[in-house]
Amino acid sequence: MSKVVQYLQTPTFRKNLIAALIAIVCLFLFVYVGLKIYTKHDESIAVPKVKGLHISAAIQALEDAGLEYQIDSVYQMDAKPGLVIEQDPEQGFHVKSGRTIYLTIITQVAPEVAFPNIKDKTLIEATAILKNHNLKIGDTSYVADIARDIVLDAQFAGQSIRNGRMIPKGSRIDLVLGNGLGANEVEIPNLIGLPLNEAKFALSGAGLGLGTVTYDPNVTDTATAVISVQSPGIEKGLTSLGAKIDVTLSLTAPAPTTGTPSGTTTPKPQANQTQVTPPAAKPPVQSKPVAPAKSTTTNTPVAKPTTTTQPAGQKKEKENKGNSLGF
Repeated sequence: MSKVVQYLQTPTFRKNLIAALIAIVCLFLFVYVGLKIYTKHDESIAVPKVKGLHISAAIQALEDAGLEYQIDSVYQMDAKPGLVIEQDPEQGFHVKSGRTIYLTIITQVAPEVAFPNIKDKTLIEATAILKNHNLKIGDTSYVADIARDIVLDAQFAGQSIRNGRMIPKGSRIDLVLGNGLGANEVEIPNLIGLPLNEAKFALSGAGLGLGTVTYDPNVTDTATAVISVQSPGIEKGLTSLGAKIDVTLSLTAPAPTTGTPSGTTTPKPQANQTQVTPPAAKPPVQSKPVAPAKSTTTNTPVAKPTTTTQPAGQKKEKENKGNSLGF
């Protein structure tokens, strides 16, 4: 023990102790200053606003601020591709230079989805199915078909698309629908000479529609006007079901308009004439019995002619006898 105390009192121990203390202080100062430099103490950068910018502009802003970035992407229909929709940390947050800023953008390339089966579905059903698959309805066109608002064909980029084909989300799908009228044709009714309300009724009954209505300049009262011209006319024969008929109204209808009729009315008078002529031919047949009928009716008994005829015969016989005797 006495040796330890003696050593502590020696100049060598004092020198070593002082050297150790100096080394500890230097180490502390080195660590303190080094950490301050490494952590960039008292230095901060305000995070710039990059939300709402295109990704190229956002990257340029972060690089100018000395910040790093990391990008994630999501898909949103109807959103601009490449648009920054989220940033972390938010705008104005103070960070060290070189800090990583996490960005979420709208993907530049939309993911693909399998095209669903919408054929033979109603328009309402097809709309719901396409919406659930992040697809949009483009143009709709109608063709003649007995089914109304039923999807007959679906087209993408101008071509028919089959079920299960992979297409980008958000794509527009054109639909071909049935108009409910079918491909049948009906006979064009004759509207000549009809007032407008009766013409509408006739067209409705034939499955046709009223097109353009034109009035003659001389028409002063539309209630008394009648159709003088129709297009297409009855000479065309047939037209598609649901077609429109254009008409022109005048004060009076043209002469041949009493029948589709000009062709149908002319035979009717001829038929009436043929029916009248037979009764005209009957009088000669009646004239023969007329005289005897009158004589028989006026001379009530038929015996008179017999009595008159018998004496006449007797006289003739007597005359013949007299002649034979020479009188």
